Amino acid sequence: MSIPPLHVAVLMGGWSSEREVSLTSGKGVADALESLGHKVTRIDMGRDVAARLAEAAPDVVFNALHGCPGEDGTVQGMLDLMGLKYTHSGLATSVIAIDKQLTKNELIPHGIRMPGGMIVASESLYARDPLPRPYVLKPVNEGSSVGVAIVTDNGNYGNPIGRDVEGPWKHFDTLLAEPFIKGRELTVAVLGDRALAVTELQPKSGFYDYDSKYTDGLTLHICPAQIPAEIASSAMAMALKAHHVLGCRGTSRSDFRWDEELGEAGLYLLEVNTQPGMTPLSLVPEQAKHVGMSYPQLVQRIVEEAL
Repeated sequence: MSIPPLHVAVLMGGWSSEREVSLTSGKGVADALESLGHKVTRIDMGRDVAARLAEAAPDVVFNALHGCPGEDGTVQGMLDLMGLKYTHSGLATSVIAIDKQLTKNELIPHGIRMPGGMIVASESLYARDPLPRPYVLKPVNEGSSVGVAIVTDNGNYGNPIGRDVEGPWKHFDTLLAEPFIKGRELTVAVLGDRALAVTELQPKSGFYDYDSKYTDGLTLHICPAQIPAEIASSAMAMALKAHHVLGCRGTSRSDFRWDEELGEAGLYLLEVNTQPGMTPLSLVPEQAKHVGMSYPQLVQRIVEEAL
């Protein structure tokens, strides 16, 4: 598909915990679009975003927001009401995919292996563990590993968790508790109808948390992952199936843990990100490059799918 020069509004920033990452993604996208000859209006999203979009009257909106309200269906609903075309997933998909429990409810019946778990009240953690240790606690609807804690027998959280200890229970009333899946961290980007590659992520310390994702030098990206062909094929097939079952548009990224002692049965999909990062350290541009697609070409493909 070849498209003429367009007027593209790039939505970035906002007020989520991922604001700085979004600003970096948005700058990269806007610069790429301008290099391709498109007119670009850059919008750091505030409460007046609808008025600013109405004034700009773009042909299409590139949604470079991360976290709420740019990833949870709120902005998507506004853009639908305004009659504006926009990149990435629509309202219903965004509502489901941002919520890790709703995502499980949707994907597990389609045969996609995901960890079990339960929603727990944060207050209850001060009395007892919801699952045998080790287990993972994470906010139900945050991205970029914001607020994730791994609770182990020999960790620093106490047993039971102490009220004076810093963790996600201090900031969220409810959390998702999941069994800890040991093993290797894998991720697969999907663009349109194609799973691009499998990357293994090896943090220099701890796990692949927010700092490891967005601080240069803290995580080693191995693309393509040095894993058996059948595991790579299975991960790519699961990511593509999840993309289609959830109704994702444009690009998505699925994150996995693989316990290699269990072979293919040890591969678990953890979550699907419908607004993957587009920063210099981000995984979707890295995998696109691996399959021969430059950053501007990737941005152009995402815009084309929105049209």
